[in-house]
Amino acid sequence: MATVTPASGSSAPSSGGPGAAVDAWGPLLVEIGRSGRRLRRDEVESLRHHGALAAAEGRGLAELIDERLAVSGRVWAGEPVGDASMTALRAAVAALAAGYGRAYRELLQQEEAERREFVADLLSSRSDLGRLAEHAERFGLNLACSHVVAVAEGDGYSLEDPLVRGVERQLLGRFGEQELLLAVKHGRLVCIVPGGPGETAAVRAFAELTEGRRVAIGRPHSGPGGVVRSYEEARGALEQAERLALPGQLLRAADLLVLPVLLRDRDALVELVRGVLGPLRETRGGPQPLLETLAAYAESRYVTAEAARRLGLSVRALSYRVARIVRLTGLDPDDSLQRYTLETAVFGARLLGWPDELPEGT
Repeated sequence: MATVTPASGSSAPSSGGPGAAVDAWGPLLVEIGRSGRRLRRDEVESLRHHGALAAAEGRGLAELIDERLAVSGRVWAGEPVGDASMTALRAAVAALAAGYGRAYRELLQQEEAERREFVADLLSSRSDLGRLAEHAERFGLNLACSHVVAVAEGDGYSLEDPLVRGVERQLLGRFGEQELLLAVKHGRLVCIVPGGPGETAAVRAFAELTEGRRVAIGRPHSGPGGVVRSYEEARGALEQAERLALPGQLLRAADLLVLPVLLRDRDALVELVRGVLGPLRETRGGPQPLLETLAAYAESRYVTAEAARRLGLSVRALSYRVARIVRLTGLDPDDSLQRYTLETAVFGARLLGWPDELPEGT
């Protein structure tokens, strides 16, 4: 349906509408075949314009060209086809393709910009939830269903980075039917995954593709605000894990729910840390070695030999440290209730940055 402006005096009809545009192609090729002339600039531009319109309408380029070639075959049936006719046909097809390609690239750029804006709104707590719900379907998201958000640590990520493009290609290749979305927020790489049977596999694949970076996963939430809620949980878990130097590459916010509880009453937590661990300041070399001993002892489930191995100590040296902790704090980690108090105090110390970031009297 190329809209071709006919040459002055040619037999090609004017392009007064869709039908005329279709009709113009054949007579133009016949006229050019007889005269031996080349396409004029205005004719080439008209063909490019038609290619652009076809792209905007969502038509395929192959379909568009096949249609024009079919018309050409019918027009040339029984007619001698010389070099001028073939040259004109190649130029006409090239003009159609050029206009189509330019418009298609512009559409892709516009869609990408709109997608980025939508994802940015999706991850913002200040967004209009009604507007998000309206636009979600266009980008393949059903916000009524639950979604989980995974966030990879690091800064300086960009959607133009080869790493990010590679992650996106591989994820879409493996899980494209699950309507995953990849985004960058505050320099961190973010993956939005629909909840359901493939959720775990998609999140693990995302973690594997981030080249060993720590990844935190929010809990599944539904509704327009569910994505941002899961994102905030994942981001908070990532920041807390970094602060606490927690082991493991893949962390779940659901496993760290105790942290917000502890921080909700900061004054009480400060009092607990100072009251329980304050006496450790009296030791030579400061409290840090004893804090590390308590943490390793807890992480090894209070198996003395394993804790000693983690700390690079002999069992005897570890036992000496534990005895000193008991003497200074009055709490024994081998007693179940006192163990819980010590663990909570050590965890609180790590959250508060005690003793370096929380000196006495502040």
